[in-house]
Amino acid sequence: SRQEQSAHQLVCMEVWGGNHKVARSVELPGLAGWVYSTPLDPATGGGDVHYLSACDHGSVSRVALADVSGHGQAVSSLAEKLRRLMQRYINTWDQSSFMGQLNQAFRRGLTGVEYATVVVLGFYRETGQLVFTNAGHLAPLWYHATEKKWDWLEEDTPHAETGVEGLPLGLIPGTGYHQTVVRLAPADLLVLYTDALSEAKDEAGQELGRERLLELARSVPVDSPTAAGQTLLAAVRRFRNNAPAHDDETVVVLQRL
Repeated sequence: SRQEQSAHQLVCMEVWGGNHKVARSVELPGLAGWVYSTPLDPATGGGDVHYLSACDHGSVSRVALADVSGHGQAVSSLAEKLRRLMQRYINTWDQSSFMGQLNQAFRRGLTGVEYATVVVLGFYRETGQLVFTNAGHLAPLWYHATEKKWDWLEEDTPHAETGVEGLPLGLIPGTGYHQTVVRLAPADLLVLYTDALSEAKDEAGQELGRERLLELARSVPVDSPTAAGQTLLAAVRRFRNNAPAHDDETVVVLQRL
């Protein structure tokens, strides 16, 4: 089946992902990617939820990564809500309605869930523009191929664009989330991750943290999302002295073609 292929290509009206173990290359319109997710043993389904989708015109891709404080049915309920929203808004570049609906799901609360964070990206292949919304999640790492440097994908990035036609930027009504647009250059990389990476601890109990994670990113190969993701994970494991992770571990790496 298509989902059993090592290089998974998302096609018309397809949504792929979940909260189970996976390590796979993916293809989206205008993007190459690599997805790695491992629930904390012995669970088969963790609190990290990821979904990727491609629109039926092959021009818009969407990627969502959520970190839910829980396991089992509570996470599955939120995962299913996220999947339905990905399907409903699969052809829509504007994420304001998507995030408004997701915000309502968060605010209603789910039994067994104390909090959930999510970062949602929408990529427009024709222009290379990326719209993103971060609802309390960790800021993705961003490699700028032209400048050969790493920094963060955040609302206050100096690379943010304004006045994008047909796209209401800024605060999304009814939420505390902002919709921001940047433009990815060819070969740019984005690394989405959950806190098992940034909160990894060494033998002395010292946390890796944001700045040291950025330092590790500066040493990874940038020629492919698979190489970047695998090398970054290996570096985090070395920091832990190869001790087991203490939380679900998920990394999604995307590169503009």
